[in-house]
Amino acid sequence: MSESFAGDFALLLERGGLARAERHSDRAEVAGAHGTTVIAVKFDSGVLNVGDRRATAESMILYDRADKILPLDDHTLIALSGSYAKAMEAVQFLKHTFKYYRRSQLQEMSLEGKLAEVTRFLSGNLGSALGGGGVVLPLLSAFDTGSGEGRLFFYDAMGARFESAEFGAAGSGSHRIRGAFDYIVKTKRPFSEMSLDGALHEALVLLGIAADLDAATAGFAKIPPTVKTVTAEGIRVMEEDELGEAIARLG
Repeated sequence: MSESFAGDFALLLERGGLARAERHSDRAEVAGAHGTTVIAVKFDSGVLNVGDRRATAESMILYDRADKILPLDDHTLIALSGSYAKAMEAVQFLKHTFKYYRRSQLQEMSLEGKLAEVTRFLSGNLGSALGGGGVVLPLLSAFDTGSGEGRLFFYDAMGARFESAEFGAAGSGSHRIRGAFDYIVKTKRPFSEMSLDGALHEALVLLGIAADLDAATAGFAKIPPTVKTVTAEGIRVMEEDELGEAIARLG
């Protein structure tokens, strides 16, 4: 294997002729499946991710059991909104990129490297998105083993990266609840100082508000949302009975 692309999965694909060339045209956007609302908030041990399960196409509900919060490795979660097909493409690309780096370099990719790979995917997808191929807007949460803390990042469609001190949201329902995050922080306390139970309570309330105000966002009356955490111990999927108890406490 040539060392000119050792550790670089995208370059390996390109050199091998396996990278797909983007074709741009003035075509209408295909009405593919779209993920709606995802929420990520810090808590005192890491980062909590909550996502509704709905996937839509224009005004139609296509699926009500979509999982939009997916692991990229043992300490990194990505929560996805926008084009579901592009989101799954992003997840597969990033998982293989991280794994290829780990195997070729015999070490984990740094958090900065992982964040840069997300930017690379988004910027590489921009031409396709402008041609109607679909936009994906991710939230990336990770436990930084170097600093010993949970960290949370969000991106725009062009790949620009921003780090959030407390919370993030993406998808059609996120605009409806943007001010509510600030209200919670200012009138109660920062999410990063809350226990998991406290942060989960607030996140579920926010998801419920988004569902009330955004037709594309599902609540949790029919199908429980996806709830996952990333901490020093790794990624944990909240069990249905524990989640059911938290929902019941909402009243």
